[in-house]
Amino acid sequence: MKQVNVLIADDELRIRKLLCEFFTKKLGYRCLEAQDGEEALEIFFSGKTKINLVILDVMMPKYSGWTVLEKIKEASSVPVVMLTAKAEEESQLRGFRLGADDYVTKPFSPNILLARCEKLIKGQEDNNKSIEFGIIKVNSAAREVYVNGEEIQLTPKEYELLKCFIDNKGIALSRDKILNYVWNYDYYGDLRTVDTHVKQLRAKLKDASRYISTVRSIGYKLETKYEKEGQENES
Repeated sequence: MKQVNVLIADDELRIRKLLCEFFTKKLGYRCLEAQDGEEALEIFFSGKTKINLVILDVMMPKYSGWTVLEKIKEASSVPVVMLTAKAEEESQLRGFRLGADDYVTKPFSPNILLARCEKLIKGQEDNNKSIEFGIIKVNSAAREVYVNGEEIQLTPKEYELLKCFIDNKGIALSRDKILNYVWNYDYYGDLRTVDTHVKQLRAKLKDASRYISTVRSIGYKLETKYEKEGQENES
């Protein structure tokens, strides 16, 4: 089994030790600890250990969790779970806008947190293969997307949204289902965030934007009639 390394950044020693014990004993993951934002960034970007998952507290000395999250997501697609005492919707929305993959509020159940983290890790492992749909090619291992052979730059959430459509091609997906799939979270906020991300994704897909159709009163669907388009153009 591949070694999974988890970076736990929290200024509370008790929480770090609790999570390390659970990750090590129940999942066999290796834990690295950071007591503030500065140390978290040093560990992540040192290159000494490849980090597979980050548990990140929002309120930390030196650099806040928001700052750490933003810097990590600018350079990497490693899953980040935000851990905070704040349960306000705006706080959660801010985390998702910055690229957080999940959000857990204190007090929390360690077992529930572990289950969510394990799902994120397995999702990454399952995605380590190339995917093609029409003129779209996705290198899952590198998280690179090409349209007609030209690489396009997607944010982590835009990438997950595209993968959501490809994994569910031909299926009319409600906005609720898309939120749960992409954000990996039972999210009850504004459903318009899906429309915003779909609009951004379509703009970047250019010629392939027509693949994503709007299903009235439901949500969106990836049209299977375009699936063989790339093969036909090559023949």
